Amino acid sequence: MSMRTLLLPIVLLALLIVIPPFMGIAWQNALVNVLIASLFALAFNLLIGQAGLLSFGHAAYFGLGAFAALHLMIAIEDGFPFPTPLVPLAGAAVGLVIGLIAGYFATMRSGVYFALVTLAIAELFHSLAPRLQDLFGGEAGVSSMRMPWSGIIFGSTLEVYYLTLTWVVLCALALWSYTRTPFGRLTLALRDNEQRVRFLGYNAHSSKVIVFAISAMFTGVAGALLAISNETANYSLFASDVSAQVVLQTFVGGSTIFFGPVIGAAAFTFFSFLLSDVTRSWVFYQGLIFVLVMLYAPAGIGGVLQHHIRNRRQLDWSRLAGPYLVAILGGVLVAAGVVFLTEAISVLFGEHYARLRQSAAGSFPPYTLFGMTWQPTSPLTWLVPLILLVFGLALMVRSRQRIDALWGRMGKGKEAKAGVGALGGAT
Repeated sequence: MSMRTLLLPIVLLALLIVIPPFMGIAWQNALVNVLIASLFALAFNLLIGQAGLLSFGHAAYFGLGAFAALHLMIAIEDGFPFPTPLVPLAGAAVGLVIGLIAGYFATMRSGVYFALVTLAIAELFHSLAPRLQDLFGGEAGVSSMRMPWSGIIFGSTLEVYYLTLTWVVLCALALWSYTRTPFGRLTLALRDNEQRVRFLGYNAHSSKVIVFAISAMFTGVAGALLAISNETANYSLFASDVSAQVVLQTFVGGSTIFFGPVIGAAAFTFFSFLLSDVTRSWVFYQGLIFVLVMLYAPAGIGGVLQHHIRNRRQLDWSRLAGPYLVAILGGVLVAAGVVFLTEAISVLFGEHYARLRQSAAGSFPPYTLFGMTWQPTSPLTWLVPLILLVFGLALMVRSRQRIDALWGRMGKGKEAKAGVGALGGAT
């Protein structure tokens, strides 16, 4: 890997080390959650991005890692001599062992059947956990405290942040190194053509079990880091929405490149952190983003960035900058229209507005939104989002046509250069 390629990760790591002490506790905690979500997504992407195995039940190993860490933390409280910074090893061990067992059965099938088996395993833990008091603490869950080690108290969010950052960086390096090994290349071969792997003499089933177990191991580390951060966990970690969240993050970020899932994890985690207290509809917006990315950028955000980086020398930004800015403006207008409609409908069908209607004898009283008063029966109320949507879509369509034309010219230019090069070589 060239120094230029390493420059961006080095700068990002330096920022992650230097900036957090100057941030508030809420932002430090948000960064901890971003790091944990990033490791979870990287571990998940080892399956879907490298091996082509779509798991709908990776929350099982995330939750098991968290509970394993908490039980070890309880043992440390009782006097067991074990360093607190190494507690995530418990999550790794449990994730590896359970991953080997579950992976053996799940990888007997492929495609949709594999995904359904992984989902069933996660749901099994989700249904059993409230009943297994000794292991999972019932509905209340399991709680513990971070114990001091070598002069470090681990009482502040900043100390937990640096512990999490250390583990995430080490695990990310290990996962990246895995992709450069011969077995990592074999994993890609399993994704591209499993039958050819069998013809070459490899045991495809055993190989998939190993990949599944490694993915579960790093997922267990992520769960253990969450347990250390929160000092508690309950059976909700096995829920299907936890598995769905990592799927969304991975695909939106881009499963085709190594750091793509990190982009998706960071984007969605910050998105929920900033909007969850502002609107109840933030989950709807999150799902809408996923749908739009899958429709218009199947390679994900990371894939789009990688495409532009690869073609950076051929891009004529003097011509592309204008259409790109127009497209962004159109996207902002469309987003504003969608947000207006979503929040207005949320208000009109909410309990508070229903009580207002009862007090108003069934009529439609005005409501407040974005600091302004709106009348539901006024055409102007619905004309505003309609104008935003129509004008925004028109800008996006027009700019997309211009962008497609410019990219098409760039492609013809590359073909012409390749043709000239071939003629030169022939002569």
